[in-house]
Amino acid sequence: MESFDLEARTQAIGREIFSRVRGHHALLDGWPQQLMMNWGMSDERVKAQLFRFVDVLPTLGSARAVNTHLREYLETVGARLPALASRLIERVPDGGWIARLSANAARWGARAMARRFIAASNLPEAIETITRLRRRRLGFTIDLLGEAVLSELEADRYQQSYLQLIEGLGQQAARWTPDPLIDHGAWGQVPAANVSIKLSSLDSRFDPIDPERTSAAVRERLRPVLRAARRRGAFVNIDMEQFAYKDLTLQIAREVFDESEFRDWPDVGVAVQAYLLSSGADLAKLAEWAEKRGTSICVRLVKGAYWDFETVLAAQNGWRLPVYAHKSQTDANFETQTEFLIEHCDVLRPAIASHNIRSIGRALALAERRGLPAGALEFQMLYGMADPVKASLVEMGQRVRVYTPFGELLPGMAYLVRRLLENTSNESFLRAGFLEHVPEERLLMNPAEIPSHSTQRATPPRLGPADAPHRPAFHNEPQTDFSRDGARDAMRDALASMGHQLGRSYPLVIGGRRTTTERTIESRNPSHRGQIVGHSASASAADALAAVAAAKAAFPGWRDIGVPERARLLRQATEILRRRRFELAAWEVYETAKQWREADADVAEAIDYCLFYADEILKLHAPRRRDVPGEENESFYEPRGVAVTIAPWNFPMAILCGMTTAALAAGNTVVMKPAEQSPIVAAKLMEVFEEAGFPPGVVNFLPGVGEEIGPTLVAHPDVSAIAFTGSRAVGLQIQAQAAQTPDTQDHVKRVITEMGGKNAIIVDDDADLDEAVHGVVASAFGYAGQKCSACSRVIVMGSIYDAFVNRLVEAARSLRVGPAEDPANFVGPVIDDEARRRILGYIEQGKAEGRLAYAADIGALAEEGSYVPPHIFADVPTGASIAQDEIFGPVLTVLRAAELNEALQIANGTRYALTGGLYSRSPAHIARVRREFRVGNLYINRKITGAWVDRQPFGGFKLSGGGTQAGGSDYLHNFLIARTITENTLRHGFAPDQFDDSSQRRGKGRAGED
Repeated sequence: MESFDLEARTQAIGREIFSRVRGHHALLDGWPQQLMMNWGMSDERVKAQLFRFVDVLPTLGSARAVNTHLREYLETVGARLPALASRLIERVPDGGWIARLSANAARWGARAMARRFIAASNLPEAIETITRLRRRRLGFTIDLLGEAVLSELEADRYQQSYLQLIEGLGQQAARWTPDPLIDHGAWGQVPAANVSIKLSSLDSRFDPIDPERTSAAVRERLRPVLRAARRRGAFVNIDMEQFAYKDLTLQIAREVFDESEFRDWPDVGVAVQAYLLSSGADLAKLAEWAEKRGTSICVRLVKGAYWDFETVLAAQNGWRLPVYAHKSQTDANFETQTEFLIEHCDVLRPAIASHNIRSIGRALALAERRGLPAGALEFQMLYGMADPVKASLVEMGQRVRVYTPFGELLPGMAYLVRRLLENTSNESFLRAGFLEHVPEERLLMNPAEIPSHSTQRATPPRLGPADAPHRPAFHNEPQTDFSRDGARDAMRDALASMGHQLGRSYPLVIGGRRTTTERTIESRNPSHRGQIVGHSASASAADALAAVAAAKAAFPGWRDIGVPERARLLRQATEILRRRRFELAAWEVYETAKQWREADADVAEAIDYCLFYADEILKLHAPRRRDVPGEENESFYEPRGVAVTIAPWNFPMAILCGMTTAALAAGNTVVMKPAEQSPIVAAKLMEVFEEAGFPPGVVNFLPGVGEEIGPTLVAHPDVSAIAFTGSRAVGLQIQAQAAQTPDTQDHVKRVITEMGGKNAIIVDDDADLDEAVHGVVASAFGYAGQKCSACSRVIVMGSIYDAFVNRLVEAARSLRVGPAEDPANFVGPVIDDEARRRILGYIEQGKAEGRLAYAADIGALAEEGSYVPPHIFADVPTGASIAQDEIFGPVLTVLRAAELNEALQIANGTRYALTGGLYSRSPAHIARVRREFRVGNLYINRKITGAWVDRQPFGGFKLSGGGTQAGGSDYLHNFLIARTITENTLRHGFAPDQFDDSSQRRGKGRAGED
């Protein structure tokens, strides 16, 4: 075959397919579908708004709701719509027969479009559809929609649906007359019944951070499905989802198909996505495994359907882009991996899934060159798309299988929107070839020869107004992606290594000298009461006085060392934190029972604070000048003096580091007082500052009992600033004490307080309940609810209240409670037994105030550590203590609201104003909540925890704090004093500055001197 011209043959086959396609019907039939597609293709903003409306439509129960949302979505792009459509949308009333007619038309159009891409909503419809496909000599694979699984109950239902589907398909398949084109291949009989399954739907806690537990749970539910399929002679293909799930999905597939009862079964397959940079390595690994297995499997090679999701996720997290950035690169890699499959077809049977005629032609040419027999390849395409291409391939004697979505309209709508977006993409082959009539020569070009810039993907839109002032780029430290093997191994190694260092002692550090104390603080692991993490010194009032004195003595030198040097030392600390990242995260797991992701994120945030405040102080460094003739004016900042930072235990690294580095960047010296529950993590932070080279006395490490040394520090006349994060009672006490001014004090103390919240999430009646339940669970029970930003109230519209509560309870039921070092556990213990007793007291009170909808049973864990399981109270009055008091634990109250007005009154009806959230798909409601939900940090359609430095400066007002926001551009001002110096340079009518070089450069001289 050396003389075989692969490219020429690819082109020839492509032209033959195009010739056959022209003899078939148009791609889309029916004016509603064509109208929607044309609108979508004509304008990206119209497409986005139109498909958002299609997405929310199934949740809208009344004509008024349908028409209101239609206006809200399309009025903003009215000028871009056909004139008649724009006028009709503006004039649709909310009530009456016209409103009902409009709403019904919208629903009819959406259903018609949905049925274009979703084959059936029940088994009889599905059998009818696939029977029609078989008459056209097309095979099928059924994909069950609605795969978003939030609870074990939903995972069981998903499994049962597949068991029923396989049983029904198997019975029907036995009645079909075999068709040699689709029921027989080069390697023998091809099962007529074929299903595709997403593994994430078989476990409510499908999580690559814990591949062993996840694999075991998934295989437990998958085995009965595989057994039923094998018994009924059906084929099972494992679908691929987002990149984070890819390695785990392939691992589970290899593990289950290697089990003795399935090892000799060939009627199984997996999908591989060619837009992934790792696809070549994944296929090579699969080929090696399949050869050892001794039985071949099928590989469905797809290009990938999550490109936008993957690029946005990578950009948000600062991760390496896992997909090719350009369409031509994906197309070229698809051809490369197609060649690999054909070369290894004895172990990996190729299923080429593409609508792209060039890609199809390449596969057929490669098969010819390899001398493969008829039926060696299978081509797969989506239901409702590229029907002329399917028909043409059938005419050419090729086996074609149709990926056939099956499910109700509501859960299937997300799939529909993805298909619509794909079908109207600027780079879609279908759009270019069938609707825009791009010449065949261009469509058949070799993608490896197409310049990548000519197929540049659309980048995600910039956030914020286009005319926003430019700021130098600050890049957040990426959080660790624990879906990667290397990250998990690093964390396990750090836990093992730090485990050998437990029980050590840590002294005070005052003026650079280490000081032991007679009394110590014993730090215990909240997950295991009997495990001592370490012993820290416990400062006395005398030690506090000494620390302030050391900081005062070091202040002049630190103030005058210069801003560039301060910034350099902060950047040096950043590098040390990066180097010790997993070690520090491991200490947080042991001392404060933070789960892996929570602990890692805390260290990443500390890194952000060091770097961000170093950048910000450099911006504030240059004096501001506003000179006029005869007068020089200079405004600048200088540090306040000695600062005391008093930190909480729940973010033992990030908050302590953030408050301390802000003070240091501004030129203050610091007495660093950590919480009694987390002195060991704080000692590690002190090691970082020392290693970075901060001069002695600039940072002083003072662990101790707050009631004993706190008053001394706060009242000390030489302390100029106090930064506190913690409880409202202590914060207000600090405010009151710091306001006292003894005769020996010559300044007014600056107090920066953040004091928690009673945070609410509003769930609108049009919300995506999958997203809302997931976000509420994460916000309420992440880190056992021990975050000042945690959701403790969820306010739900009455029309969806019962459905939401039911799904919320089942989702909470699926949460695993246990020690923080085990990544399988979502909820760990609370910080100590004192906190446990306080939370349990509120729970008992809540039983008298509302209905206990859910309480987990933790069994023997109560004896092992300070565990409080998740609790959910429903039907709670707005004035109840559990709806008003900050509980700081995994206790969630659900309140009912008739409409948005009442929801906002409830949300704003506490003395706190820290964080809040909204789940809604109404643009008008979103706009109103942005205006009226008065909190420091408002999150829309996402969880309300997890603020990022600079992106989401964090802090609240009312009794949540003084209105400052940590990690924001103005936070450093709290630690600075503004000064202005004015000098009159006019002397008896003579102003020297009029004749200096700058004056001459400005071309300004006195009148008459020309």
